[in-house]
Amino acid sequence: MTSYWISIKQLENNFLQDIRSIMDLKEYFKRIGFTGLYDKADLPTLCTIHKLHVMTVPFENLSIHCGEKNTMDLKVVYKKIVLDHRGGWCCENNLLFSWVLREMGYKFTTLGARVFNLLTNEFSPMDTHLINLVEINSKPYIADVSFGVSYQIWEPLELIAGKDQPQPPGVFRLLNDGERWTLEKTGRKPLIQNEAFANCSLVNKLLTKTTYSFILTPRGADHFLEASEYLQTSPESLFTRKSICSLQTPTGFRALIGCIYSEITFSPQEDVDLYDMRNIPDSEIDTVLKEKFNVTLGSKLIPENSGESSGRATSLKPGIRL
Repeated sequence: MTSYWISIKQLENNFLQDIRSIMDLKEYFKRIGFTGLYDKADLPTLCTIHKLHVMTVPFENLSIHCGEKNTMDLKVVYKKIVLDHRGGWCCENNLLFSWVLREMGYKFTTLGARVFNLLTNEFSPMDTHLINLVEINSKPYIADVSFGVSYQIWEPLELIAGKDQPQPPGVFRLLNDGERWTLEKTGRKPLIQNEAFANCSLVNKLLTKTTYSFILTPRGADHFLEASEYLQTSPESLFTRKSICSLQTPTGFRALIGCIYSEITFSPQEDVDLYDMRNIPDSEIDTVLKEKFNVTLGSKLIPENSGESSGRATSLKPGIRL
C-alpha cells in the first residue's frame, strides 16, 4: 500500500513538473499587468490579481463561433489566454486561475456551481460553472474570475451567509440553506442611452439577481467535461446561440454579444448604470474586438445572437443578460 501511494505521489510530481516546464507564472503576471510582490499568499495579493484578471482577460466563447473547440487541457488554456492574449469561459479562466493559486501557494479547492436560468426560473441540473474556494487565515473566500457582464465579482467574496459585500458592480451576498450556497447580487437601475434598445432582451432590469448555487464538494477538471461538451455543441446551449465577449473596465464593463456592442458605466451616485448600446457592422467586428477587448482571432468569427424563445428554453441554457 505504501508503494502505491508513493507511485501516485510521483505521478502528481511528474505532472506538475511537466506543467511548469511549459507554463510560467511570470508570463501570467505579465499578461494581467501584475508587478507587485507575490511572496505571501495573503488576501490583498489575491484581491489584486483577481481584479487585474477580470480587467484584462475577457469572458468569451468566441472559439465556438470560429469553428474551434474549447478544452480543459490546462496547457492549451494557458497558451490561449496567456500567450495568445485571448479570453475564455469559466472552465478556462477559472481553471487557469486555480493553477495560479497553486503556484502562488494558496490553499484552495475547486468547486462546481449550478447557474440560475432566468427563463425557466431554476438552477441548471448539473454543474456548468467552475469556481475556486480559497482559504486564507482560516477564512474561506470565493474566487471567480469568469462569469462576465454585470454579474462579475471584481474581488473574492468572503464565504459568509447573509453578509452584504459591496463592490463597484453592486452588492453581492451569499445565502446558505445548510448544504447549498447561493450567490445573488443587488444592482442598480439600467438607464439605456439609445432608445432603439429600450426593450432589448439583453438588458436585465431586475435589481436583485440570482447568479448560481454550489456545495462545498471538491471537484476535479474532469467533473466539468460533460457540461463543457454540451455547452459548446448543443443547439439548446446559450453558448452556441450567442457569441459573447465581455470585459470589466475601471468604470463598468463592456460586452459584444452577436453584433450588439454595449458600454456600461456604473453611476452609484445616481443609483443607475448607464447603457450605451449600438449595432456593429460585420466588417467592424474584428476592429471592435481588438480595440475594446484586445482580442485578435486566428479564425473567422460568425457573430451569433439567436433569440431566446421560451419554448426552446432548457435548464441548461440560461438566458444571458447584461
